[in-house]
Amino acid sequence: QVQLVESGGGSVQAGGSLRLSCEVSGYTICPYDMSWYRQAPGKEREFVSSITNNDASRVADSVKGRFDISRGTSKNMVYLQMNSLKPEDTAMYYCKRERTIGSGLRCPEVWGQGTRVTVST
Repeated sequence: QVQLVESGGGSVQAGGSLRLSCEVSGYTICPYDMSWYRQAPGKEREFVSSITNNDASRVADSVKGRFDISRGTSKNMVYLQMNSLKPEDTAMYYCKRERTIGSGLRCPEVWGQGTRVTVST
């Protein structure tokens, strides 16, 4: 039973920073291909950033240059450093372990319950 728990959300003013954390608990043989998504009210959930099991990372164009994804001392901890926050960054942020199909593995995607980020002017 794998669980993802996000933390670090909150309310900040525009231009401020937040650091979100995602901790994966429970034993798993599945790779730690991790992603951050966000969903604003009335909007579709969108991709924000990802880091593969081999630590290759990327960020969406909408947050490029402002957000950085990284790992802690082990693969079960993933961070999203958010700088120069804008009101349009306001959303529920979700951590996700991506599914892995193939190579003898059948690893389902797992979502955290989310952490709320509110950026005010």
